[in-house]
Amino acid sequence: MARPRVPLLSTERIADAAIELVDSGQAFGVNALARRLGVTPSSLYNHVDGRDGIIELMRGRLGESYLAEAPSGDWVDVVTHTMRASRRMYAEHPSIVPLLVGKTITHPAVIASYDRLATALLGAGFPDDEVITVIAILDSFALGFGLDLASPDDIWRPETPTTSLGRLLEVTAKGRERSDQVFEIGLELLLDALRLRLGRLDLD
Repeated sequence: MARPRVPLLSTERIADAAIELVDSGQAFGVNALARRLGVTPSSLYNHVDGRDGIIELMRGRLGESYLAEAPSGDWVDVVTHTMRASRRMYAEHPSIVPLLVGKTITHPAVIASYDRLATALLGAGFPDDEVITVIAILDSFALGFGLDLASPDDIWRPETPTTSLGRLLEVTAKGRERSDQVFEIGLELLLDALRLRLGRLDLD
């Protein structure tokens, strides 16, 4: 029997199928992914190093889709672009987040995004011993606001009288509009805090 001209499996196809599997809410594992692809588990091991390798393929595939575009401009432009892109990535694939956060990042596309952040922050004047800390803060910010999009429209529903909260909830946007507003204000506050930090460093 002639061999197929196009391989049945590739890292791209494995990553895409794994993302679809997790996004669908089904249990993730090598056997489940093999069934989805219509191959044997041993076939997957010819392309990837087990479950952790598949998770890193998913991370890379998402990184290539959301984070590959290199922003131009100063550190504020780089941070703003990366935060918005990361938030979209986490928001559109929330079920993948628990898998990603538990594994060491190695994929070149994702490493390149972090490297752009580090380079921009160094160029802005942040010292070597603070850059990774700032990146960790930024990462947590994007992750939190990505998951925030999955929140219910009514995050708070007081069932007893409140001094201020109940009234404020009546005049506050809900759903995607609320989440977008909170993210943009939060990003502005974060950037202001980083500018303040830079100003203090310049005075030292």
